[in-house]
Amino acid sequence: MSSDVVRVVYRKYDGTAHRDYPARRLAEDDLGIWLGVTAGTHSIYHGRPSVEQIPFVLLVPHNAWWTGMFNPPPRTSEVYCDIASPARWEGDTVHLIDLDLDVVRRRATGAVELRDEDEFAEHRVEYGYPEDLVVQAEAAAAWLYGALGDGTEPFATAYRKWLALVV
Repeated sequence: MSSDVVRVVYRKYDGTAHRDYPARRLAEDDLGIWLGVTAGTHSIYHGRPSVEQIPFVLLVPHNAWWTGMFNPPPRTSEVYCDIASPARWEGDTVHLIDLDLDVVRRRATGAVELRDEDEFAEHRVEYGYPEDLVVQAEAAAAWLYGALGDGTEPFATAYRKWLALVV
């Protein structure tokens, strides 16, 4: 990547726009590429213009079926992971397919939640998710569900140094 600005583009499996925003490349390590988004960043959310109210850090892991968003207060989710296709990079743009399932750790309680199973089941039929995609998505969700609760990095403390750069 030649620039410190990365365009993050999430689409749904049918190609419709989901999220699109610029982020600053903070670092790359064995976990993946860390991207920072500051408050006030103009973005597209569900195909509509939006402005990020709360900063966050996004980890785009190397060859994994998820991304991790790490949030400061007052956001109620400390960690929000989207189950997504492995990242596909084109220059300074990262393309991801959002696969509906989310795994979230709540800030106040530390509770871990698997979300949007109904949406995943619906889109599995509507969009014709291939069986290998279903297997990968469900396996990623199951792994994240454990990892967000058991102290596995980067979900315990590793993200904090990157989040401090955008807060």
